[in-house]
Parts: sequence; C-alpha cells; structure tokens
Amino acid sequence: MSVAESATTSPPAGAATAPPPRARWSRRLSGRLLWSELGLIGGRRRNQMGLLVLAAVPVLMAVAVRISTPRAGRGPDFLSSITSNGLFVPLAALGVEMGLFLPLAIAMLSGDAVAGEANLGTLRYLLTVPVGRTRLLAVKYASLVVGAVWGVAVVTLAGALVGIALFGTGPMTTLSGTELPFWSAVFRVVLVGLYVAAGLAALAAVGLFISTLTEQPLAATVALTIFTILSWIADAVPQIAWLHPWLLVDQWQAFADLLRDPPFWDNVARGLWVDLGYAVVFWLLAWARFAGKDVTS
Repeated sequence: MSVAESATTSPPAGAATAPPPRARWSRRLSGRLLWSELGLIGGRRRNQMGLLVLAAVPVLMAVAVRISTPRAGRGPDFLSSITSNGLFVPLAALGVEMGLFLPLAIAMLSGDAVAGEANLGTLRYLLTVPVGRTRLLAVKYASLVVGAVWGVAVVTLAGALVGIALFGTGPMTTLSGTELPFWSAVFRVVLVGLYVAAGLAALAAVGLFISTLTEQPLAATVALTIFTILSWIADAVPQIAWLHPWLLVDQWQAFADLLRDPPFWDNVARGLWVDLGYAVVFWLLAWARFAGKDVTS
C-alpha cells in the first residue's frame, strides 16, 4: 500500500474512533443475556405469584386498618399513622415485609441464579456462549438487583395506591413533628424504597455466592433464608452488641430516619456502607467459586 493510500484510509487526527467490533459485539451479547435473564425471572409463574403476595400485604394492611380502629399505643408508628395519610401504607408494608417476605423473595431468585441453572442442566450450555464466566456472573447479579427493585416497587406502588384510595392524601407528619407537602412526601417514600432495595441487593450477593456452592436451588433458598433469620436474631441479642454493626440487617430499619425533617443521614450512610461491603465481598467470593467451578450439568 502506498503512502497516499495509507493517508486516505487512516482516520483524521482528533476524530472519534468507533469501538472495536469485538467490544460492540460483547456489549450486545451482555445486553441480550441480561434481557433474557430478566425475561426468565419475570416469566416464571412462581415469581409472578410471589409478586402478587408482596402486593397483597399492603392491601390487607390498609383494608384491616380501614375497617377497624387501631388502639392508641398499639402497633408500629407507621401503622398507627395510616389513617392520617395513605402514603404511610407503603412505609408500614415495607417495615413488615423486609423482615421475611422480601428476603424470601430474594432467596428464591438467587437460588435459581446458578444452582437452578445447574439443576436443570442448562448452565453447561449457557457457558458455551463466548461471554466469559465473569461477565455471566455479573449479568446474573444485575438481574438479582433488578429483581430486588421490582419487589420493593411492587410493595410501594400497591401500598401507595390502596392507601391513597382508602385514606386520601395531605401533608405528611414526619417523625420530627413537621409536615411535608404531598410531592415531598412522595419523594421521601421513593428514597425509603431505594434504601430498602439497596439492602436486598446486598442480600442477593450473599445468595448468589450460596447459589454457586450447590446444584439444588431449594437448598440455596433455604440457606439464605436461614442466614437472614439468624442475622435478625443476632441483631436482637444485646450480649453481642459488638457484632451488630457488622450484620447486614442491623441498619435496615434505619429507613425511618429518612422521614425526619431534616433526614438523619448517619445511620442511613452506615447502612449503605455495610450493604456495599457485603455486595462486594460476596460477589467476589461467588466469582472465585464460579470461575473455578467444574460444571458438569
């Protein structure tokens, strides 16, 4: 090739160069894998039934409060405040469901992530796609994070709709005694939902690691559920208070600090740092296990 031909074919100086075809293909493949994984999660009948159960809890709570008169001093503060503002319904529902229902939903999803594929015999064929185990595990975890957001969004949206329908809206009285206008209250509810979803996303990393240790999805689901229950029990034992800051669930209830005026960020920030630590450590453990795992089924 002559110098003139080389000059005509080379890109001009300063011009943006397109990413290599292999990089573009790899990104497209990862996007297709993520959409396929999300479609698989959303298409499973048991996951759909699980979302209905999550949505039914705030509906039942709101109806129960509507047809009865809560006695003063009984029940959570959010439950007692439902009659004053319908937006307290999703807050009360999240407070109730984050103890068992939402972690159980994450346990079911993470149990299927790797162990479920291995149990069905599809994991070996999935690994034949030239995308790499690291990228595949990242896609699996991303789908679990989206699943956590889905679960929290279903509870929040169902609770808000039924709460507004039964109790209406108006200024929300914060835990500091001040009042927030409607859209500011909605923003606070969204912040609470995102905070709860962050905790569940960290729990999903633990579940993903457990899922790489077995080929039985039910065993992975039960193991993560036991992990959550034991964490709650340990967090309630004052004799091991030194351990509490290291427990994943220790600051889950700190979402109430987002309903102060102004919000109290110390416990929220501490909870987010713990969530990040669990997510990073257990995803790396899952990667270390999955990268060298001998997949035979």
